[in-house]
Amino acid sequence: MAEGENEVRWEGLCSRDSSTRETALENIRQIVLRKTEYLRSVKETLYRPSDGLSNAVSLDGMNKLLAHLLMLSKRCPFEDVRERSGFILKSVEELGIRIPRPLGHGPSRFIPEKEILQVGSEDAQMHALFADSFAALGRLDNITLVMVFHPQYLESFLKTQHYLLQMDGPLPLHYRHYIGIMAAARHQCSYLVNLHVNDFLHVGGDPKWLNGLENAPQKLQNLGELNKVLAHRPWLITKEHIEGLLKAEEHSWSLAELVHAVVLLTHYHSLASFTFGCGISPEIHCDGGHTFRPPSVSNYCICDITNGNHNVDEMQVNSAGNISVSDSFFEVEALMEKMKQLQECRDEEEASQEEMASRFEIEKRESMLVFSSDDDEVTPARDVSRHFEDTSYGYKDFSRHGMHVPTFRVQDYCWEDHGYSLVNRLYPDVGQLIDEKFHIAYNLTYNTMAMHKDVDTSMLRRAIWNYIHCMFGIRFMLICFL
Repeated sequence: MAEGENEVRWEGLCSRDSSTRETALENIRQIVLRKTEYLRSVKETLYRPSDGLSNAVSLDGMNKLLAHLLMLSKRCPFEDVRERSGFILKSVEELGIRIPRPLGHGPSRFIPEKEILQVGSEDAQMHALFADSFAALGRLDNITLVMVFHPQYLESFLKTQHYLLQMDGPLPLHYRHYIGIMAAARHQCSYLVNLHVNDFLHVGGDPKWLNGLENAPQKLQNLGELNKVLAHRPWLITKEHIEGLLKAEEHSWSLAELVHAVVLLTHYHSLASFTFGCGISPEIHCDGGHTFRPPSVSNYCICDITNGNHNVDEMQVNSAGNISVSDSFFEVEALMEKMKQLQECRDEEEASQEEMASRFEIEKRESMLVFSSDDDEVTPARDVSRHFEDTSYGYKDFSRHGMHVPTFRVQDYCWEDHGYSLVNRLYPDVGQLIDEKFHIAYNLTYNTMAMHKDVDTSMLRRAIWNYIHCMFGIRFMLICFL
């Protein structure tokens, strides 16, 4: 009876038809109860050498199944699935089997859970979006629940990701998820790696590939160099990188396949940054998202103060935490004042090219937030680093004094004039989806800064946009960051 979680058919729960979901739920309930009875019957023999391994495998499969049900009870947009999943878990607990509970305090470690839209309390429009996402992925992940703060962008993001991963395209489904694993691992993003490991196996991927990049087909191994450079130092990419993949004899990529792969790589490189920047918590059903241990009375952490998930008075400050709302307030005030001064200076006169270059160098030295050092390189944990090579390779400032490296100038090559048409020609419709996402991100504003309303944020947004481009080797000729 060492049955795995794979015997459970979860697809029926994604249907918009309630009768189909009801049938799927009943089948799942019967499987769970059958497994529960089996585990109860062998409980006394779990540690016998003759069958201990088999029973341990059964217990592991049962735990994964229960974790999946826990996720559905908390995250499914369909109320009947949430309620029935919770009922099944309760039934298992009453039969003497320990059930899991969620770890952490919601989808993000940085955002108080009470400020995030709760599944089941969304309006009709958002429910439709949640249902679409759940139907496509079989889950409503934490990225979606955090990105819901920006509904317009979320809709574009989900539409693009669905097309890249599941619609017709040059690459087979398991290749797409494996490339997602490679890209996320390059940035040591275990959250995305874990998600796509599960998706890779779900679409029939070979588990041996997950033991390390060297176990994947040579064609995917060859993509490792491009993944590495694209993730950390994209200004170093040359036509030789592309030619090497297109002319690799029996392991070569077609041009359409390579465009699909590059779009996937850049999508997950960017998504890794979003994951880290928003403090995305592990999914409930994944490692780190749940526990089978009972809650501890001392289960309290300073993190609860910083993210607002606590019961102490909001005005109390832990001396070790150094939390101060006033500091953030004055930072915003100072930033707004500087934006006002910049606008006044811009209205009065136009600086020369030399002056703007000088200003930029000063500002960069004062405010650079990304540091690198030849002597300070961190090797990621084995469970992530197995999916890529050259673990010491990372970001380095390309514009150090005395160094000349090739960079891209938007006047010579840009998305609007070159990238859009190329992508759309080789991977139809994707160019339009990416372009829509770019425009939404570029223009997205609520005209607020902290507690201030009706603020013109265009200058700040443009500065951030250009600065990020500049960090990764894309230069604007007329730019001023002061």
